[in-house]
Amino acid sequence: MSEKVDNVQIEPSWKAVLADEFQQPYFTAIKTFLVEERRAGKTIYPPGPLIFNAFNHTPFDKVKVVILGQDPYHNPGEAMGLCFSVPKGVRVPPSLVNIYKEIKSDLDLPIPNHGDLTAWADQGVLLLNAMLTVEANKPASHQKIGWQTFTDAVIRRISDQKDGVIFLLWGRFAQGKKALIDEMRHYVLEAAHPSPLAGDAFSGCRHFSRTNELLEKQGKTPIDWSL
Repeated sequence: MSEKVDNVQIEPSWKAVLADEFQQPYFTAIKTFLVEERRAGKTIYPPGPLIFNAFNHTPFDKVKVVILGQDPYHNPGEAMGLCFSVPKGVRVPPSLVNIYKEIKSDLDLPIPNHGDLTAWADQGVLLLNAMLTVEANKPASHQKIGWQTFTDAVIRRISDQKDGVIFLLWGRFAQGKKALIDEMRHYVLEAAHPSPLAGDAFSGCRHFSRTNELLEKQGKTPIDWSL
């Protein structure tokens, strides 16, 4: 069951781990900004109850893998609080199409007919965007409102308080977060971004089989990447 942080639900283990962050002036400023934007009639994605969806599906003690995204999808009905994921019935975005192709090539799993990655989150894959909100039709519009301070703190808490987590850093933006991770305690796998803009550079990274090998080496249950 989730607890509320000023009308936003967040899972209790994360609420405890991040308690200091919720008291910081920057976090109050984020909340104030979002309230004022909505009052001004602007549409913000994802909807309020889904802002902390990644945390609610992947409690702190269950985190085994972290996939880092940038900011939520900015088109109607797409953002659901899990990076790269869209609800069932929504067209699968191009980056996720390439992720699915790599899983097919790497593990010979069938390509799903939807883009909902909740099943990964429920197995311990934290699908974390660096920015947790965006204004409709304006990509990266909330890049400077304080979310990166918060999500950098999330990465640091995982790095400091857990062991053997596998971080998948795809593209330059995600790789820029590597400095927050203690590589003596954790595993960092890097690849090009799966976006078609990177050509086929993501293809062949084999991050999904490599992740499972690293989990099994630690005696942890591998991720079932099929959907």
